[in-house]
Amino acid sequence: MSVADLKNYGEVLRNRNEGDAMPGGVYGRQDIFESDIDIFFNKHWIVVGVTADVPEPGDVSTVDIGSASVIVVRDDDEQIRAFRNVCRHRGSRLREPGKSTVGMLVCPYHQWTYDLEGELRHAAHMGKNFDKTCRSLIPVHVKVVGAHILVCFAEDTPSDISRLEETMAPRFAPYDLQNSKIAYETEIVENGNWKLVIENNRECYHCSAGHPELNVSFLPEDFGFSKEEMSEESLAALDTYYARNVSTKQSWEEGGHIHAAVEFLDADATTQFRTQRLVIAGAGESQTMDTKVACTKLFGDLSRPDLGDTHFWTHNSWTHVMSDHAVISYLIPLSPDKTLVRTKWLVRADAVEGVDYDLNRLTEVWTATNAQDARLVAVNHRGTQDPGFVPGPYSPFTETYVYQFTRWYAARLKAHGI
Repeated sequence: MSVADLKNYGEVLRNRNEGDAMPGGVYGRQDIFESDIDIFFNKHWIVVGVTADVPEPGDVSTVDIGSASVIVVRDDDEQIRAFRNVCRHRGSRLREPGKSTVGMLVCPYHQWTYDLEGELRHAAHMGKNFDKTCRSLIPVHVKVVGAHILVCFAEDTPSDISRLEETMAPRFAPYDLQNSKIAYETEIVENGNWKLVIENNRECYHCSAGHPELNVSFLPEDFGFSKEEMSEESLAALDTYYARNVSTKQSWEEGGHIHAAVEFLDADATTQFRTQRLVIAGAGESQTMDTKVACTKLFGDLSRPDLGDTHFWTHNSWTHVMSDHAVISYLIPLSPDKTLVRTKWLVRADAVEGVDYDLNRLTEVWTATNAQDARLVAVNHRGTQDPGFVPGPYSPFTETYVYQFTRWYAARLKAHGI
């Protein structure tokens, strides 16, 4: 099945065979990529960083998404604000992508100068009747959820972001994630379309062969299985898995730790997200090679290390929060076949490297996993662009979240007239 012209390719997706993957053109075409940027990155809430990117007043993080650019800044009152990275004079970029510290935001072209609240403070040679009050920087909607900074460029933002905030606030609260620092961060440019990056993240069909390090801490049964194909040994292991889940979750409940799954992933959601506290294998403490905490200073006032993995997805991010550290990844599409994936490892703000944590132990699982995923996405993308590619069926046991993502994607296209 080919993708028709841009006007009705959403209809092609919505009418494809039940349970089938999307056609290759959805991943490779420039016009579809540009449509994706406009709809899914300019009109939806997206993760663009973490609070530890801007820990002090005057700290700035600038992020480019397509032709748009956002400046995230912590102001003098410790509030996180976001502005379009466009001078109100003749449109010059104010900041280059990346992180920096400023006293004021000064345009490099004609030195128009803005304070950290976006107000224009200085504009030379404009005459005594020039009204600076109407030339403040254009604000961008911003939400802080746990350590996550989400922005939306649209004037009318999706209102169901409130469901995400209300769901995640009590789950993140015990970790005090805004009192954290970045222990390590990486950038990988994956050679694949952003949707393939998300699809790969939404399933663990590939995990048994693809992620040996991650498998140490993951319980494979959490990610789907075909019971009818299991051996007696595997069925016995499944019973053990069920028993462990029940006892662990009961102990979490007794401690007041929320664990139930909440998801808004399908066609009826505008802001897509999922969360659940998952049991970790082995010692049950952290996603490390020995499944024990890598940082001895636990987040917040936590005293219990075995709190599992509170995971959190949006349509451009995925997060794992353990008692000792968090791993937050988010993506930015660069082109139809290139996607930037940024990953940040957070620890408590007063944790000291070499004393409270060993950086290699902290990062080795997800450093390896990210590299493995990048290779898998590249292989997948190249195959989808082969003239011989015919979309096959998703596994009903291990790829249900992938299918949900593609249904949501097609539904959001329809909501925007495609």
